[in-house]
Order: sequence, then structure tokens, then C-alpha cells
Amino acid sequence: MTDAAAPVLDIRDLSLEFPVFGGAVRALNGVSLRVMPGETVGVVGESGSGKSVTAMAALRLLPAGGYRVTGGSLRLMGEDVLAAPEARMRRWRGRRAAMIFQETMTALNPTRRVGDQLSGVLRTHHALDRRQARDRAEALLRDMMIPDPAQVLRAYPFELSGGMRQRVMVAMAFSCDPTLLIADEPTTALDVTVQRQVLQLLRGKARERGAAILFITHDMAVVSQCCDRVYVMYAGTVVEQGPTARVLGAPRHPYTRGLLDGLPERAPPGVPLAAIPGQVPDMRSPPAGCVFADRCARADAQCRQAPPLRPAPDDPGRRLACWHPLDAPAGGEGSR
Repeated sequence: MTDAAAPVLDIRDLSLEFPVFGGAVRALNGVSLRVMPGETVGVVGESGSGKSVTAMAALRLLPAGGYRVTGGSLRLMGEDVLAAPEARMRRWRGRRAAMIFQETMTALNPTRRVGDQLSGVLRTHHALDRRQARDRAEALLRDMMIPDPAQVLRAYPFELSGGMRQRVMVAMAFSCDPTLLIADEPTTALDVTVQRQVLQLLRGKARERGAAILFITHDMAVVSQCCDRVYVMYAGTVVEQGPTARVLGAPRHPYTRGLLDGLPERAPPGVPLAAIPGQVPDMRSPPAGCVFADRCARADAQCRQAPPLRPAPDDPGRRLACWHPLDAPAGGEGSR
């Protein structure tokens, strides 16, 4: 059993790089992240910020031999993920932690029926015969509010809608009652109505089963709806973290503010959306100082040194990596 006071996922100062011709892409640089039992944590940022790499590293799903961990630690339910043999990782995947991927057409095998895939997962982790696994699979789909689950089990993934495939992925993720569910952009390709249904299903089933969720997304609306705490990532580093309401209600890092200012609901009708100027740095040769300095209007000479991720002086529950954070609102942190 997991100690209720201990993190389900505990990443500390993790640095990771991908070797390339003539050097390496430094994908993660000192990332620290925790998920406590039963909570939902969001990781948000632009494409290339390191969100999905962090998620894949948590279950050691990055291609073997294709990356190097250059520092830090990663523990799942107190166990060292980086040092665990692959056979042990295979037992942990699904039972301790499960993952829902963004693209269901590649996550599900298009040449196998849904029932065979779901039954295979169940038989890998439970002592079930074929009939028992099939019955459990049908019950899982019914629990995910899928009408006519028997027909869905007989179908191939390409015969189902995107929303139905994602429900199948949710059922597969919960099939072994994991303590942690990692959802990597699980609703990106879905329309707004189906997205809301899948999010409600995901959170509801996690709450019923006492599972924690790590939500990887670029969608601030998803974070605001679902997450208790949020980590904002940029260029392989965490630049701001804290309770979701405070971070999104009163962002203190200029990058977080830039992400929020680019939301459609923030622009008056007929006014172009705000955009963060510049480009994400080339992580084969990242800047020596603040990684956001080249795109930040507040940058000065001090920003040539990398800022530490430290508690905000007026809000210890929030951490910032910025020499010149935005001012807190007059009414106090998170007042708006």
C-alpha cells in the first residue's frame, strides 16, 4: 500500500537529453514535479516545452538507447523508476500507473479488434481465462457509459468515432486499477462537447477509484476545469507552479501571462489574438541564463543568469523561476 502522505509520483531535478548528430537536445533541465494520492495535477506549455517527455519518462516509455538521463531522480510509489529492471517496469505499467495517449488511432492496434486488445491487457495483469477477460472487458466498457459494449468489443478501432476510441482508452487505463493515471493530451482531437464528456468521465472514474491524474495539455481551459495544481513548463524547465486557481487567476511569470493572453476569450471581437514574440530556443545549445529571456519584455542584464525555481516571497504556495515576476494583484494572490 502507498503511504497517503507520500507522493505517488516524485520527480526531482530530472535532466534528460536526446543524443543527435554533433551534440544533444537537452529536453529536460532540472524538472521537479510531484503528484500526491488522489489529486489531479496539470502540466501545461507550448509544443516542445518538455511536457510529454516528462510523462513518458515517468513510465520509462522513451525508446531505449535513444536518450540519456544526466541528473536527478524519478520515483513511482516510492520505487526508483530509473534503476528498475524492464521486467519490473512491465509489471508496474498498467497496475501502478497507466497512460492515455493523445492519438488513439496509433495507441490502439488498428489490425486487432477492441475486445482482443482490452482482454489482452487484463490477462497480462490478472489471472483470467479468455471468457473471464472478455466479460471483464465488457463490464469495463459499460462502466465507461459506452452503449452496446458487446458490439464495440467486436469492432476494429477505425470503425469507432474519436470519442468512442478515447473511451476505450480510458477503460483500458482503468482496467488494472492504477494508482496514477497519466493523460497526455487526451482530448486534443475531439470536439468541445465530446471533450467535456471524456473529461467528466475521466475525473469521475478517477475519483471513484481514488486514482491520481497527471494531465499533460496545452489547453488552459482543461487545466482550469480539472486540475488541483499546475506546473507551467517552457524549454524543458518548470517556470511556475502552484494551485491552479492562483496560477491561472493571477499569473506571476511573464510566460504564463503570455499563454493566458493568447486565449480566444481574452481578445475582443475583431481583435487579433495576442502572441508571444520570438521562438522557443534551440535546445541543442540552450541559453546560459533564463530560457525565456529572449522573448520577455522584462528581461535585463540579470536575466543572463538562470533564475532558480523558488517560492514567491508573498505566496509560499507558489514557485517561480523569474528574476522579475509580475506583481501580485492589489486584492491579494488569486483575487481575480
